[in-house]
Amino acid sequence: MSKTLSILGGVAVMGLLATGGWYASQHSEASLITAAQAQEATASKDVESLPDVVLGQEDAPVTVIEYASYTCPHCAEWHKVEYPQLKKNYIDTGKVKFIQREVYFDKFGVWAGLIAQCGGDPKYYAISDMIYNKQKDWIGDGKPQTIADNLRKIGLQAGLSNDQVTACMNDEKRAERMVATFQKNAGDDKIDATPTFIIDGEKHSNMAWDDFKKILDDELAKQAN
Repeated sequence: MSKTLSILGGVAVMGLLATGGWYASQHSEASLITAAQAQEATASKDVESLPDVVLGQEDAPVTVIEYASYTCPHCAEWHKVEYPQLKKNYIDTGKVKFIQREVYFDKFGVWAGLIAQCGGDPKYYAISDMIYNKQKDWIGDGKPQTIADNLRKIGLQAGLSNDQVTACMNDEKRAERMVATFQKNAGDDKIDATPTFIIDGEKHSNMAWDDFKKILDDELAKQAN
């Protein structure tokens, strides 16, 4: 099963982001950037998209793009179970170039993205892994202040300074670019659920590792011929 996105084409869901998806409709606003604020700012002006962060060799024969949300439990499960096998056997061996593209169902996904991106490209995937692996812990009771505090702790555990974390979690311009990037990429690739994978240009839904592995091996065999 996957978390479903209410997106058609390049149109992002104002209502979902504004209400905060899973949790914000039940809790008061925290004193941090919300997805709605970033959404409104993005809709009102042209905002430059962020570049992909590549993990693995640039010239790897197969490219895997994952669309995932930090607040999606199926994405967290994939990162705990399937992703380590992908990294060990395909990314680290130079067979696959991996790109994660963030999807935002709610303001908490935006906050998590701000923390993941706070250390720049060199720390992005390491912090992202921490966020997925600790998903239940940082979501906690679902209250905005609890989530903000827990995400701050993850940033500090990752080696970011307190000032860095504060600046990143209040970086409105970055949030605008994140939402703009999400809108463009998800619209272009017609993403309607997470996790979704684009493997050498072909879109695939979430699947068991054996099925995922077979697709990768088939693609690698094509490249070898």
